[in-house]
Order: sequence, then C-alpha cells, then structure tokens
Amino acid sequence: MAFRNWDLYEYPLLPTATKHSWSIKTASQLEKPRYVIFCLQTNKKNQKIKDCSVFDHCGVRNVTLFLNSQYYPYEPLCLKFSENKFNILYEMYVKIRQSYYNCPADALLDLSSFKEKAPLFVIDCSRQNDTLKTGPVDVRLEIECTTAIL
Repeated sequence: MAFRNWDLYEYPLLPTATKHSWSIKTASQLEKPRYVIFCLQTNKKNQKIKDCSVFDHCGVRNVTLFLNSQYYPYEPLCLKFSENKFNILYEMYVKIRQSYYNCPADALLDLSSFKEKAPLFVIDCSRQNDTLKTGPVDVRLEIECTTAIL
C-alpha cells in the first residue's frame, strides 16, 4: 500500500486476559490516522524457523478503534473464527482498496487464505467527525477475544 506517512506500533507482551485496551499514542490533527491495520502474531518473534508473514486471529471477537470519543467501526464485529463467522472482517479488508485508491474493490487474498495467513483488522476512519478538528487526538484500540492471547 502506498502511503504518505505511516507508523508501526508494537505491543510486545499482552497481558493474559480476554479484553485489552491499548493506548497507542496521542496524535496532532495532521497526524491523526485515516486507516488503521491491526494484526496479531504469537510465538514468532526471534524464531527463524517461523514464518513472520503469517498472522494469527487469536480468537478475536471484536476490535474497536477510538479517536478521542469517536469509535470505529460503528457496530460490533461479532467475529467467531472457529465457526467461520468473519465475513465482515474480510469485507473491511476488501473495501480498503476502494476507499484508499478510489478504484474497484478487490482483494489479493481469497477468504480461506485471509483466515489462515492474514486475518487483518482494517479500520477505515478517513471520514471523521468535525469534533476531531481541534486539539490532540488520543488513539486507543480495544480488543476482545474468546480466549486469552498467549
């Protein structure tokens, strides 16, 4: 994905719990995110035999991005990877190309490859409310899982 500016944030050790709240950063108006791509990996850091290009869904049920008091997406995702209920997540992944590049929506990964290799949580927050136009923007991510992430 071509970009104007990007930041990478890593949360190396999640606490063993099913709900996580991650205060990522405080951004200025010029640096507030327009798109957020969130993914998880377990047990791959500093292990040469593991494929670091493969991500894990870790039983995530819902992800919510907060920019101050505004939240994205507006509806809970209600994901259940064990029951193959992740179509809304795949749709968000497919639509990012249409939103970012202003071209027809299509995907590089099919549905099964998306689930097995790259369950990406792609949040489009490019259409932000006017209340975020002044002052700093606190960027926070809330993650809910069916089981604790190990």
